[in-house]
Amino acid sequence: MANFNQVILMGNLTRDPQLRYTPAQMAVCDFGVACNRKFKAADGTDREEVTFVDCTAWSKTAELINTYFTKGKPIFIEGRLKYDQWEDKNGGGKRSRLTVVVNNFQFIGGRDGAGGQGGGGQSGGGQGAGQGGGQNYGDEGGAGRPAGRAPQRAATAARPAQNTPPPEEDGPPIGDAQEFKGDDIPF
Repeated sequence: MANFNQVILMGNLTRDPQLRYTPAQMAVCDFGVACNRKFKAADGTDREEVTFVDCTAWSKTAELINTYFTKGKPIFIEGRLKYDQWEDKNGGGKRSRLTVVVNNFQFIGGRDGAGGQGGGGQSGGGQGAGQGGGQNYGDEGGAGRPAGRAPQRAATAARPAQNTPPPEEDGPPIGDAQEFKGDDIPF
């Protein structure tokens, strides 16, 4: 049987990120995210439901989140669920917790992180998520850049000169073979 474990969340941090290091000097960042859901109840009244999610980021992702995020800032997260179980030290029986391990994240909103229009760059060939878009950072991400600041590259520095015609607006015709390298992959 096939398995699939992927979580996509967008919400606001409920507390400042807490950065710590393992004995092997691996960065670990714990933080919480609140995701709001608005809906109409059966009686016609507007209702709002809030879900609080504990998240953990590792390595460079952990350091970037700790550097650029504070309580209340919006964030877009891609990750996986992790279920932990342990015995309570005080004899309280078995305890458990479900967390999201962050694989990737994006800045949402403007420079101040207050939402609204801002940022607007593309990340990895796709549109940024949420209002204003943002940069995409994660385990495969690049060096840290402040929210809303697009990477600045010279066209010749990003790719070596090639003797190929410029790309077509709608992409290559169907049936032509394409060779993708590094950042060229469209997803």
